Amino acid sequence: MRERLTALGRRGADGWKSFTPGQKAVTVVAVLALAIGGYFFATWAGKPPMTPLFSNLQAADASAIVDRLNAEGVTYSITDGGSTIMVPNDQVYALRISMSGAGLPAAGDAGYSLLDKQGVMTSEFMQQVTYRRALEGELGKTIQSIDGVNAATVHLAIPQKDVFTDEQQPPTASVLVDTGTKPLSGDKVTSIVHLVSSSVEGMEPNAVTVVGANGKVLSSSGDSGGATGADGAAGLTTAYEQRLNNALQNMLDTVVGPGHSVVNVTADLDFDNTETKTQRYVADPAVPPLSESKKSEQYTGGNGTPVGGVLGPDNIQVPNGTGAGGDGQYQQTTETRNNAVGMVTETRKSAPGAVKKLAVAVIVDSSKARIDEAQLQQLVSSAVGLDATRGDQIAVSSMAFDTSAAEAEQNAQAEAAKQQQAEVRQQYVQMGAIVLALLILLIVAALRQRKKRKAEKLKLTEEQNAALEEMQAAIEAARAKLALEGGGGPGGAPALEGGGAPGDEFDRDGRFRDLTTMVEKQPDEVAQLLRGWLADRRG
Repeated sequence: MRERLTALGRRGADGWKSFTPGQKAVTVVAVLALAIGGYFFATWAGKPPMTPLFSNLQAADASAIVDRLNAEGVTYSITDGGSTIMVPNDQVYALRISMSGAGLPAAGDAGYSLLDKQGVMTSEFMQQVTYRRALEGELGKTIQSIDGVNAATVHLAIPQKDVFTDEQQPPTASVLVDTGTKPLSGDKVTSIVHLVSSSVEGMEPNAVTVVGANGKVLSSSGDSGGATGADGAAGLTTAYEQRLNNALQNMLDTVVGPGHSVVNVTADLDFDNTETKTQRYVADPAVPPLSESKKSEQYTGGNGTPVGGVLGPDNIQVPNGTGAGGDGQYQQTTETRNNAVGMVTETRKSAPGAVKKLAVAVIVDSSKARIDEAQLQQLVSSAVGLDATRGDQIAVSSMAFDTSAAEAEQNAQAEAAKQQQAEVRQQYVQMGAIVLALLILLIVAALRQRKKRKAEKLKLTEEQNAALEEMQAAIEAARAKLALEGGGGPGGAPALEGGGAPGDEFDRDGRFRDLTTMVEKQPDEVAQLLRGWLADRRG
């Protein structure tokens, strides 16, 4: 075994000596790269999978948790600028329970746990302040649980209640959210607004202001609960116009083909908050009246002759018997009913964002498509819901497009694509040339090594052939000498005289020992050489 290892080491040393300086440099670089890659792979494979223990930590909490992990000898890593601590996956739950038992992170005490620290001698003012701080802490932790919110701070302004004041000031709130580099969507802003307003007694959604960490107002106190979203009125107007533009452009691309039409929609939206109150009085005939009174008067005259007469025309007295005497009758009835009358009060609040006016302009490339402008105008009007009573306008025109800029840009893009392909092809060629050069160097080195080994093998074979030829010559000489003398040894084999046994002669010359070593090391070559001699002898 030791001889094989020694031979293998000697062969490797001979191969290394046969390399050129360039081949040696390439081999050393390859071995170093393999060793470094193996080290990093082993380090990565031996590292346990890590899971966040806590995230969004404050500096004081992170320091306390790290000190406790160091005391317990737990492997950890810190990411996200020190706000997240990673621990091995199989220890995360046990460590969370341990940290919770130790009161970490301490930032969790900013919620309702503050109320547990109040004593008997706490004043009413301190009770109100502590309750407000507890409510702010709980709202902050709740908002942080929303996806995309890294940190949140809530400030509440709750006026003190006064029993001698009829009108109380409503409470207000301000929320500061940190979302990192990713902006917060309008739906999530609206959710935060309604979450805060629903958590405080008497607070309206329009009394909540949401501000981003970059100082941008996401929802102000006049946005009706964040209805305008993160971008305000201008953002909603732009989004509405873009949506109409995309819908009309898709329809026109289907009719006249892509790139052969242009659509522009201008919208005027009403973001005013209006409130309308209406009162109506109604009475139900089926309901009986609350009170009812009836008064009747009746009079019947006698048969006596009336005294005097009745004045007639021109103040002349009417003769007797023609006046108002005789049987006279009088009757009158008065009825009063007090019915139950109901009052209906209706309050309507208009949501902001109503469309006040739309203006649509459509241009079609006349050199690429022929259209019926009246029919196209009708289709566009129906698609966007134009209303002539509110002053909406539409204009459809057909004219030739100037495509020189588009063609130049297309040509520039094609040239850039060709240049990029050429650069990529050149990189591939360079990489291929480098790889081919390395392969050629390796092949040349292997061929040279093989040639050197073959040369050494041939040189050794020539020496062995010389020794075998001497042995053959000695054998032939002994055979000829035995044939001339006619003697024989035991078993009919002739014996050499005077010179002793052939083996003694070879031992004196030192050849027999070399031939024995050669047969032990290379039996196949010796057998092949002897078979060749036998074939020549038979021939």
